[in-house]
Amino acid sequence: MFSKRRITIALIPLLATIATGTLGYMLIEGYTAFDGLYMTIITIMTVGYNEVRPLSGAGRAFTIVLILMGFASLAFAGNILIESLVQNIWSGRSERKNMKKKITELKSHYIICGFGRVGATAAELLKMEGAGFVIIEKNPDHCQDIREKGYIFLQADATTEEALMDAGIKRARGLVALLNSDPENLFIVLTARELNPTLQIISRAEDVSSEKKILRAGADKVVSPFITAGRQIARDILLSTGKELDLDESCECQEASSQWITLVKDNSLIGKPIKTASKEMGRDIIGLRRKALDSIYPDPETILEEGDTLLTLGVSQKKQGIERRSSGIPKIAIVDDNQVILGLYTRLFQKAGFNPLCATTGKQGLELILKEKPAAAVIDYTLPVISGIDICREIRKSKEHDGVKLILFTEDNAPETRKRAMENGAHAVVVKNADASEVVETVIQCLREKH
Repeated sequence: MFSKRRITIALIPLLATIATGTLGYMLIEGYTAFDGLYMTIITIMTVGYNEVRPLSGAGRAFTIVLILMGFASLAFAGNILIESLVQNIWSGRSERKNMKKKITELKSHYIICGFGRVGATAAELLKMEGAGFVIIEKNPDHCQDIREKGYIFLQADATTEEALMDAGIKRARGLVALLNSDPENLFIVLTARELNPTLQIISRAEDVSSEKKILRAGADKVVSPFITAGRQIARDILLSTGKELDLDESCECQEASSQWITLVKDNSLIGKPIKTASKEMGRDIIGLRRKALDSIYPDPETILEEGDTLLTLGVSQKKQGIERRSSGIPKIAIVDDNQVILGLYTRLFQKAGFNPLCATTGKQGLELILKEKPAAAVIDYTLPVISGIDICREIRKSKEHDGVKLILFTEDNAPETRKRAMENGAHAVVVKNADASEVVETVIQCLREKH
């Protein structure tokens, strides 16, 4: 808690007084070294014990001086130690208060979880670009390095929901999980994705086998520092020796449909082990929430109880239209040419218990709805090639698709736009606004209504 320098400054006068007293009694009264030390200690501490033997006049005069020196040295040492204690406590509280104030002022910022070598490099680049960011680090030594660099930070465990909330995750634009532990990075991604469905998340992975798990948990991208460095070195050596590169950087991606499922009364999964429930659902169970406690990759033999909430994942290849299939889960078609909106509503509908099917053009959307026959379709009013109104009109021509609820999504709040949409077969019109949950609530309400 205290610096070595301040402790040394506090103890030097006290030790000097003890040494002076011991030597003085030895020279004036002829005491041994131990007797001189004894007389010095009881004199400085004013305990009132008897002298080793009666003092001479010179000895009494020296004792008076020694008492004054003792009081002064003790007061000096006590003052420095108490001041250091108060300063440490006050500065710690003041620093935390100051950091929280700075974080509340940040918007569309970035969160760096972990300040190792990779995190330090990321922070340096963000600073150079003038981007706002917050670092979450629990190692005191790393926190001292962050403090010296003047970055905004929280000394906390980044895997906890409280730390992410304190870092302003609801207002953040992106998050990077850079801890040295893949399970901890996985937990950060899971928690962050649940707290902010629109967040851009990039995670570090030490083990290649962890990449798919972290992607399924909600990361937009997973980076392995060693693999990335190896590929870069290979490219550099080939280029420097005149070799043309013909490396296909594209990869076949997978889309993971994550879903929280709560086991209510009479659910057939209650009383069964997790491995059996996973087989019956045809989905991986990667998380268990029981009585506000979260477990990542729980024991397959754990018996499920009423009230448990399961985090499940189902994976399919990413094809045109980003099609996803999952038996027993209501399908929702989302048609929008804005990838950010697609990502947002995909996650929101997954969380609400639906299986989202996505398309980015009007033509793709129409084909998707006709083929998959979803329970409902959320369609952007303005789309390339075929508009949202045209999709509604074409769907209503088919009696086979009468049961599909059509919800148009538009920025235009004009009554004429709403009237035209309803005339062409839309069940509801939702105006784009900051409350992203309104679309999900509208879909649920439409599905509850009788056809």
